[in-house]
Amino acid sequence: MEQKTKPRIGITIGDIAGIGLEVALKALADNRVLHYCTPIIYGSASVVNRYRKLLALENFSFHQVQAFDQLHPKKVNVLNCLEEELEFTPGVPSPATGALARAALLRAAQDLKEGHIQAVVTAPIDKDNTQGEGFQFPGHTEFFTTYFNAPESLMFLVADGLRVATLTGHIPLKEVASRLTADLLIRKLTILDNSLRKDFSIQKPKIAVLGLNPHAGENGLLGTEETEIVLPVIEQFKNKGNLVFGPFPADGFFGTRSFQKFDATLALYHDQGLIPFKTLAFERGVNFTAGLPIVRTSPDHGTAYDIAGQNKADETSFREALFAAIDILRARAGV
Repeated sequence: MEQKTKPRIGITIGDIAGIGLEVALKALADNRVLHYCTPIIYGSASVVNRYRKLLALENFSFHQVQAFDQLHPKKVNVLNCLEEELEFTPGVPSPATGALARAALLRAAQDLKEGHIQAVVTAPIDKDNTQGEGFQFPGHTEFFTTYFNAPESLMFLVADGLRVATLTGHIPLKEVASRLTADLLIRKLTILDNSLRKDFSIQKPKIAVLGLNPHAGENGLLGTEETEIVLPVIEQFKNKGNLVFGPFPADGFFGTRSFQKFDATLALYHDQGLIPFKTLAFERGVNFTAGLPIVRTSPDHGTAYDIAGQNKADETSFREALFAAIDILRARAGV
């Protein structure tokens, strides 16, 4: 049944030399998506048309718009963010593909801030290739956090019952230990707890925290961060009635599937959380930026230049990201 009030979901085109637009179009080719949202691709109608032909999506059609009063609620809409025609080769990023990705992202963020769209799903970008005026960030997470003046945000990977957040994000591994403080841990755990309640409708979240060192420090033998920083914060949350546990050794925690006993897991650095998450849920994983006043999701994979334009990319993660955005909007609205 079609929703009475369908949210407008912006979809940024990403780096068109990668697989982002391919997976987006494959997901949107299923007309059932239109029962739940009005999708708007931010990018280029000519590029969308080229990929439609390249992928032989004969039943896929779209509606080109210049303004929001032209949106078609029962079609995929495409909004041009650059006027000039783009020459590009799938699998080969260029300044032109980076410029389009940046223009689409900036326009979608502006429309999100002004309330023209209710959420955004971002296709993958080449972080280096996208750098330029208006976008000088390590990634989408940092961009949206700054753009919406949020004091803090949280990289939160979700797939069915598996939810993994990261304390630190896109920073060099050698900096992780120096960034680990009680204050940071408190802030991130607070965002995670609030998001589980508000965005996933879990009334009493149960959260696991991983250790930094091998074997979670082995009682100080292999490192003292767990005993000096992590454990006191966990006890502080417990004393306030929160269900927070740990620190757990990361290898055994995932190896024994202990994550299934918790509503979410907080990893202390990027790869500690993303490697097991992508191993367990790569095809259906969603990257959600928690802690923001807006809803932003993305598939959990990158540009995958090596298979771009070959009709090999799996659209499941993108589809999950689209429906996750809709579900989070509904949870926030109490629907």
